[in-house]
Amino acid sequence: MIHSQAPTATRAPIEADVPGSALKPMARAGTMLRIAEIFGPTIQGEGALIGEPTVFVRAGGCDYRCSWCDSLHAVDSRFRESWAPMTTSQIWQDVTRLSGGQPLTISLSGGNPAIQNFAPLIAKGKAEGYRFACETQGSIRQPWFADLDTLVLSPKPPSSGHRVDWQKFDHCLSAAKGCGQVVVKIVIFDDRDYDWARAVAKRLPDLPLYLQPGNPEVDPDVAVDLVAATERLHWLIEKVTGDLWFAPRVLPQLHVLVWGNKRGV
Repeated sequence: MIHSQAPTATRAPIEADVPGSALKPMARAGTMLRIAEIFGPTIQGEGALIGEPTVFVRAGGCDYRCSWCDSLHAVDSRFRESWAPMTTSQIWQDVTRLSGGQPLTISLSGGNPAIQNFAPLIAKGKAEGYRFACETQGSIRQPWFADLDTLVLSPKPPSSGHRVDWQKFDHCLSAAKGCGQVVVKIVIFDDRDYDWARAVAKRLPDLPLYLQPGNPEVDPDVAVDLVAATERLHWLIEKVTGDLWFAPRVLPQLHVLVWGNKRGV
């Protein structure tokens, strides 16, 4: 496992600094990206691409504050000074070094990567045979969604403390026309989340759906209780099969089972 810390750089205007309605104009015009970390090669630990060799580019900044967020170091403003302003060329230099120049999947994560303009990075990588995936909650649309190989839309359930704006979510779906595949992933913590996921499935019947049990243990310095994690997975499997609900795929967070909450894996 190789981990790349984003290089120290002179402070410059960053898209992720800008909240609310100004996000989309900045995302179109910005020249720098705020990056929390770049790491890999490792495997994708969840969702449609689980097990796939991947280099992760984790963006800094998010328009949500989920109650159970497992990547606060890329979300919370108290970590802002550790996020490095990087150009597309700087990011690409790290990606090609980590991948040994061999094309694989690059996953854009966060935070919410949709805050920022990854179009130039995607164009550069695809020209060299790399594939691109992105996971976002579906709150901000980007034209570059259409250039992705995989877009994972992960609407946040009631336990997150957020309410989904379905109009914005639908705008993200529209922006993704032309994308290789669009899938939905929902984290499930309790019965309320589960019932909500069933309602979402009815709203989006044509999209592949992935469910994963929530992980309440997010401290990277504390060992994950694997027995409890397995019990949560058993519970979710039994809910789905007991209800004869065969539309979703139920998957664990594979990276949590292997490495716990360690960062950079």
